[in-house]
Amino acid sequence: MKILICCSKTFYDKLAPVKSKLESLGHSILLPNSHDNPAREYEILAKSPEEHKKWKGEMFRQSEKKIKQVDALLVLNYEKKGQKNYIGGSTLLEMYDAFRHNKKIFMVNPAPENMLKDEVVGLSPIILNGDLEKVE
Repeated sequence: MKILICCSKTFYDKLAPVKSKLESLGHSILLPNSHDNPAREYEILAKSPEEHKKWKGEMFRQSEKKIKQVDALLVLNYEKKGQKNYIGGSTLLEMYDAFRHNKKIFMVNPAPENMLKDEVVGLSPIILNGDLEKVE
């Protein structure tokens, strides 16, 4: 299966082992935009709000193109600053794009217990409970 991993840039340090594990299981993996430069967004934001707006819009377009190419989305939702199973705005939008394009959505952990829980659950993700071998 061809899979796009998406997550908060806070979790980019977890990409390599997840990618390696999934590839060992026979999957082809695409990584999130700017995974190779997690600070890129801050660099753009420091230039100007207008540049950041353009950049962010382009990131959304690139993500949608990737989502159209894959069979599934894998959401890495770990704890972030005390928030269990964190999913940020951009990740939620990627999940929604995957939903709109009838792609499978896998989540490493259950939906976060916050104001977005109903929306996340409504996208019918497959919860892996940390077991990447359940990706199929």
